[in-house]
Amino acid sequence: MKEVLLDTETTGLSSVNDKIIEIACIEIEDHIPTGEKFHVFLNPEMEISQGAYDTHGISKEFLKDKPKFNDVAKDFIKFIDGKKLVIHNAEFDLAFLNKELKEVGEKQISKDNIVDTLNVAREKFPGAQNSLDALCKRFKIDNSRRQKHSALLDCELLAKVYIELFEKKEPTFEFGSDTQDESIKNIKSIKDRKQIIVQITDEEKRLHKEFLQKELPKSSMLN
Repeated sequence: MKEVLLDTETTGLSSVNDKIIEIACIEIEDHIPTGEKFHVFLNPEMEISQGAYDTHGISKEFLKDKPKFNDVAKDFIKFIDGKKLVIHNAEFDLAFLNKELKEVGEKQISKDNIVDTLNVAREKFPGAQNSLDALCKRFKIDNSRRQKHSALLDCELLAKVYIELFEKKEPTFEFGSDTQDESIKNIKSIKDRKQIIVQITDEEKRLHKEFLQKELPKSSMLN
């Protein structure tokens, strides 16, 4: 089943008064990126709040020659059509997206086809910090490139967080770097492995007995 990781950046925190300035979508299938992406910067034709600029670092000057939401709306809808959306804090992004879609006369996104990873994380780790940064730290995901918020980078990190939240991990063997055996590291589970029994033929038994009698004569007394 194909899904789409989605994130946005905005001019501020109010879905009523602010607008979207960046949309990023990464398509995945069975938790694996397909290589298909939708990514645009948008001209909001309004000022960007200082708080929002401090968060994502996207300036009004950078956006002045970028398309408006109406210019990309149909391509965006086509990209996400029929796919489950995976969003961290979906309530925020959907409020902005549905307002913009409504303003250009397009169908709004239903909440029924959404996986909100923030809600999933809150259920799984109640009382803990469940921001994207906190989850990256919990799952040991490298987020060192995230100096500022970026819709596209956040989607890439969310893809890794999503796997950790939903995929059941099997135990693996781990050794020191000097003694790591790759064939053992790749074993996902012990419990389902059957004991391997190698059957010895009568000819092999005879040859082994002859070897013992020849090389270790005293051992023949044990046979």
